[in-house]
Amino acid sequence: MKNRVLILTAVLATLSSPLVLAEVAVIVHPSNNNTLDAATVAKIYLGREKSFADGQSVVPMSLAESTASSASFNDVVLKKSASQLKAYWSKLVFTGKGTPPKELASEDEMLKLVAGNPNLIGFVDASKVDASVKVAFKF
Repeated sequence: MKNRVLILTAVLATLSSPLVLAEVAVIVHPSNNNTLDAATVAKIYLGREKSFADGQSVVPMSLAESTASSASFNDVVLKKSASQLKAYWSKLVFTGKGTPPKELASEDEMLKLVAGNPNLIGFVDASKVDASVKVAFKF
């Protein structure tokens, strides 16, 4: 009986505690003046859009799926779980219709690469953003 009470208490505590999610920023090079929204970014990250609105080519960069920023980005912007995203890209790669975004190991690496290339787009925890990049939008 004590075990059931302990388990029930743990479950209720978990369900009643607020889920804290970090704010994620979609970032571009500071010279990029394109307006981006979640739908456009989703098209870019799903390989359906190959350029910014001004015609400049776009190269999406992603973070390792184990990061909180990546999980939030996939859920909110792409509306896919990590496994759904893997299946999506496996199909496109197998049929020769696409290549998934390059996966980076850290947010610091993401900031450095996006700051150095006007064709790149990425995402990081909003608290990591510095003056070297421009925030396209946050969620």
